[in-house]
Amino acid sequence: MHGYGPMPQQPTTSRPSPATLTTVRVILVALTVLSCGLLGWAPMLRLAIVTRRPRDWFLLVVVIALNIGLFAFIMATPDDPDEMSDAAALFMMLWILGLLAGVITYYLYAEIRHYNTLGAPAPYGAPAHPAPPLPYQQQHLARHQQHQPQQRQPQQHQPPNPYTAPATPPTPKPAPQRLDQVRAELDELSDYLRQENKDSRGGEGR
Repeated sequence: MHGYGPMPQQPTTSRPSPATLTTVRVILVALTVLSCGLLGWAPMLRLAIVTRRPRDWFLLVVVIALNIGLFAFIMATPDDPDEMSDAAALFMMLWILGLLAGVITYYLYAEIRHYNTLGAPAPYGAPAHPAPPLPYQQQHLARHQQHQPQQRQPQQHQPPNPYTAPATPPTPKPAPQRLDQVRAELDELSDYLRQENKDSRGGEGR
């Protein structure tokens, strides 16, 4: 049970760059071929160290035993090639070819498969696995995520209440009585002017 603080990280296997892996493979394969299989234990030793699997350690022991047997067989053969029998030469040739093919094929296959399972290498300067958040940070982050959707929701307009009575528009006020008085005065004035016109015409006729 861990208290507050960063959680302990499990050790992870770092993956070298592709250029480094290619260089190491070329060197180990070249050593195996140039030594006629006598150095076939070198790539198998690297494979066992990288993968750390019991099967690869067992195969390393088998390859070492085959290398020792091949070296002993070569030392037991006569120095003059003409004195070696055809069966012995063929047996030694098959032994060398089989050892070369088996070691190189299995080494390249197992190592490439192992590094492919690790995934792509992390960018320079970036940690392979980020540290998990603290318990307090987890709680703060959960609370922030709970309040965040509520803040993003747009303001919704409240629907009108169907039970409330609609507001009646104000009724126009009746025209004031002053307007009627003005009309009556205008009518009287017009009648008076007409009467004046008639009187003036009557006076001129006399």
